Amino acid sequence: MVPTNFGLSLRRNLLRLLLPPIVLALSLGAAVAYYVSIDVATEAHDQALADVALAISQRLRSQNGNTVLDLPVVAEQVLRTDEFDTVHFAVLNSAGQLLGGEAELVGPPQALKNTAAPASKRVVFYDALFRQKAVRAVKLDVPCDGQICEVRVAETTVKRVRLAREILLGSLLPQILLAAFALGVLWFGVRQGLTPLSRLSVEISSRSPRDLRPIDLAEAPNEVRPLVRAINQLFGRVAEANLNQQRFLENAAHQLRTPLAGLQAHTELALAQPAPDSVRAELEQVHSATIRTARLANQLLALARAEPGGHQAMSLQRVDLRAVATECADEWVHRSLLREIDLGFDLQSAPVLGDAFLLRELLVNLIANAVEYCSVGGRITVRSTRIGTYCVLEVEDDGPGIPEAERARVLERFYRLPGTVGTGSGLGLAIVAEIAALHTAQVEILDASLGHGCCVRVRFSAADV
Repeated sequence: MVPTNFGLSLRRNLLRLLLPPIVLALSLGAAVAYYVSIDVATEAHDQALADVALAISQRLRSQNGNTVLDLPVVAEQVLRTDEFDTVHFAVLNSAGQLLGGEAELVGPPQALKNTAAPASKRVVFYDALFRQKAVRAVKLDVPCDGQICEVRVAETTVKRVRLAREILLGSLLPQILLAAFALGVLWFGVRQGLTPLSRLSVEISSRSPRDLRPIDLAEAPNEVRPLVRAINQLFGRVAEANLNQQRFLENAAHQLRTPLAGLQAHTELALAQPAPDSVRAELEQVHSATIRTARLANQLLALARAEPGGHQAMSLQRVDLRAVATECADEWVHRSLLREIDLGFDLQSAPVLGDAFLLRELLVNLIANAVEYCSVGGRITVRSTRIGTYCVLEVEDDGPGIPEAERARVLERFYRLPGTVGTGSGLGLAIVAEIAALHTAQVEILDASLGHGCCVRVRFSAADV
């Protein structure tokens, strides 16, 4: 079944799959090492306990036909002396009579007594309770006067518990270090293994909506190539849809320009002829509407060219913004004079890399927007200058200005400020933003330097940077 929870990261999923087996393996390794060490240590202590029993058995003597335990007090004290534990013993003859030691020391369970082994070699280790304390004991059967005597030796488990704790701590620390090292290697390996995905993510996220170039498959690992191919196919379909839309806008604009130009010429001819005032008023309305529609068609054509892939002939060349503004001066000075607007130019050399046609379209829309919304008798200033590594193109007017809260929205298509007068369509600044984006330039809308009005600034990287 395909998992449906895409909220978890791939790194987290990999760690969730890999960490439990590694932790389990390390835990099992630690447990096995601990129990093996405990067995070895227990065997060593048991052997020492058996040696004590053997030493006691060697003190059995035959006296007057009876078996006696010849264990001096000093020897018994030596046997019982231990830094950590207390040693107890009991020696019984074949009849079960106590020959020496402590009678309360019990023998092994019946199951251990019945183990098959020669009586003369039977050594049995067992756990027991002696005076309410846990002890480890050994029973040694030894021959005495043709019979079998039983030597029992037991000691408390202080050394064994302490040894188990030391072994546990000693084995636990290396296992913890090994676990930390394994987890570090695992984390590093997963992180490095996912590096191609991170690079792919950075490449895609760093692209602008205009950049629909296919992603290079050579840089993608084999496991990710199906995903990259799917993304490239999506990019291709989006680019094709954009291109179709641009073709439609461009064709529509071209189809509209010719009849609109003819209609404008006919209305101008009609207005030049004598006509009643009512007819003239209607003709002026038609003429004004025709001019606005022609302007809209030209803006749609400019927008189609400014969109990604819409201007196939775009080539980056060294263009001076001062020359672009100079080309626009004659046409727009005449138009501004008809509206009694003072259009001035403050131009300095500002070389950038760009497309001269689109840069001219950008400036035309900035000036047209300022002329449209500037009041009669107003002032408009066009500036080009270089500031450090940037070249700046500005159009400043003393019109009503744009509220700060609306400055981002006026760059959207067909958006006009509520209550705005004029005949604009809301495309001028949108076209400016599109062309600026093609040139990786930034558009800023600021307050005019005079304190009222608006200043639209487009900042480019200088051509020689």
